[in-house]
Amino acid sequence: MKRRSFLTQVPAFALGVSALGGPLAALAQGTRPLRMRLNADIRSTDPGVNRDANTDFIMSHVVEGLVGYRDDASVGPMLAESWEISEDGRTYTFTLREGVTFHNGAPLTSAEVVWCWSRYMDPETGWRGARDYNGERGLTVTAEAGDARTVIFTLDTPNALFLTNLARTDCGQTGIYHPDSLAADGSWSEPVGTGPFMLSQWERGQYLELTRFDDYAALDTPRTGLVGDKTPLVETVRYLIIPEDSSARAALLSGDIDIMPDVATADYAGFQSNPEITTDNVPGFGVGGFLLQTTDPVIGDLRMRQALKLALDAPQIVDILTEGLAEANQSVVPPGSPYFSEIMATPFQRDVARARDLAAEAGYDGTPIVLLATQHYPQLFDMAVMAQAMLAEAGITVEVEVLDWATLLDRYSSGNYQAMAFTFSARLDPALSYDMISGDKAEQPRKVWDNPKAREVLKRSMIESDPAQRQQLFDQLEEMFQADVPMIPLYSGNRISASRAAAEGYASWSVGSPRAWGVSLDEA
Repeated sequence: MKRRSFLTQVPAFALGVSALGGPLAALAQGTRPLRMRLNADIRSTDPGVNRDANTDFIMSHVVEGLVGYRDDASVGPMLAESWEISEDGRTYTFTLREGVTFHNGAPLTSAEVVWCWSRYMDPETGWRGARDYNGERGLTVTAEAGDARTVIFTLDTPNALFLTNLARTDCGQTGIYHPDSLAADGSWSEPVGTGPFMLSQWERGQYLELTRFDDYAALDTPRTGLVGDKTPLVETVRYLIIPEDSSARAALLSGDIDIMPDVATADYAGFQSNPEITTDNVPGFGVGGFLLQTTDPVIGDLRMRQALKLALDAPQIVDILTEGLAEANQSVVPPGSPYFSEIMATPFQRDVARARDLAAEAGYDGTPIVLLATQHYPQLFDMAVMAQAMLAEAGITVEVEVLDWATLLDRYSSGNYQAMAFTFSARLDPALSYDMISGDKAEQPRKVWDNPKAREVLKRSMIESDPAQRQQLFDQLEEMFQADVPMIPLYSGNRISASRAAAEGYASWSVGSPRAWGVSLDEA
C-alpha cells in the first residue's frame, strides 16, 4: 500500500474555510470530505508522547490499542479479541483478532505489540504512561509474545487499573503501530496504524485530513466509545482548525463545516432552534477549575488557598458558564462516576468575610496574584474574569493574563504559574482522576497536589480490586484533597455537538472526542 505524505504547501481554497473563518467557493470536483471543526492543532502524531486531547482523539482514528473505553467508561476489546487474567492477578494473556492489517498491508501480530511496548518503555520515547509500568510508581510490567496471536503481560504485583490504564486516551490508548512508523535513524516519522483512517495531509495550523483505510477490519459489535464497529463511511475527513467559537459557529451555519463537536453552551439554545442543525448533549467526564501553585510564596500558604476558595461563588460561576446545564462540583471525580460519593458531592460554601480574615492571617499585602487563562477555551477566560471580580470583594487582587493554548500548556507542564484556569480531559476511573493532579513536583512539575500520604492512598486504590474497599480509599483521598486545596475544581460540564443534516450518524459521548467513523455524508 502506498505510504502517505504530509503536505506543507496547500492552497487556501482547499481548506473550505478561510483563515478568517468566512465561506469560500465550492470545493474542487469530486466527493467532498466530511468537514469537522477542531479548535486547535494537534501537537504531534506520536501516540501518548507530545500530546493533548485533540492529538489523542485524532490519533484514535489512525492507531488503535488492545482495548479501549466504551461510552459508559468500561473497558472493551479492540485489537484484542479476548484476554485471560491469572488467579493471582499478575498475568494477562491477550489473544489478538484475526484479519487485522496495518495501513502498509502488514498483518497485526504479537511481534508488533511487543515491539511497541519496548518502545513505550524506552525512556528516550517520553511516553506519558511509562511511569505506570516501569517501576517508578510501584508496578513493573513486561510483555512477551506467545505465538503470533498471543501476547502475555506480566505484572510484578496485582493492579486493578491495568486494563483501564491500557485504554487511557492521554496515553494514546497504548496504541499499536508498525515499526515502519519510525524513520531509518529510529526517530518518529508517521503513524502506520490499524485504524479506520490514515493521516494523509497535515497543514499545520490550518487543517488535517484523514483518508479512509479501505482494508479496515471492523468489529461486528455496536459502536461505543473508542471500540466496537468503527467502519469508515466517508472517503475523507477534513478537520478544519478554527480556534474562535464565533468563526466555527458561522462556518456551521453557512455550511462550510458539517460538524461542530464542541459547542459552547452559549450557542446551544440557538442551534437547538435551528431546523437545519441537530444537537447532541451528554454529561461530561472532564474537569475544569483553577490550579493553585502550592510552592508559590503567596498562595503556597494553605490559608491563602482556603481564602481563594471561600471567596468564590462557584455555583454562580458554573451556572453562567454552562447556561444552567451543569452543576458545580468541587471534586475531580465527575458526578457520572459510580464512585461519586456524598463526600465528593459536598457543596461549595462561600464566605467572603472568612476569606478576608484568612488572607490577612496569611500576611497577604494586596500584591496582585497572576491568574493565567486562555481564550482557546472561552469558558477558561470567562471563569477567570468572574473569579477576579469575586476575589476583589474579599480584598484579593487578581491580574488575568491571557495566553494562547500552547503557551498555557507549556506553563502548566513546567509548573510555571501562580494560579491557572485549566481543563483536564476525561479520566474514567477515580484513581486516574486523582492521579492526573497528584505527584512529586520535583519529578513532575505539572502535578498540582504534592502530598506523599495521599500518594500512598492513591497507590493502594490502584491495587485494590474490591469496589467497596476502593470507595473507602477514594473517600479518604477526597477528604485530603479538599483539606489541602491544591486546586479548586468547578464542574465537569457537558459535551455538546451540533451537525448539519448532511452529516448522518454523528454522536457525542462523555469523553468528547470528535469521532468520524460511523458518520456518513448525504450530499443530496
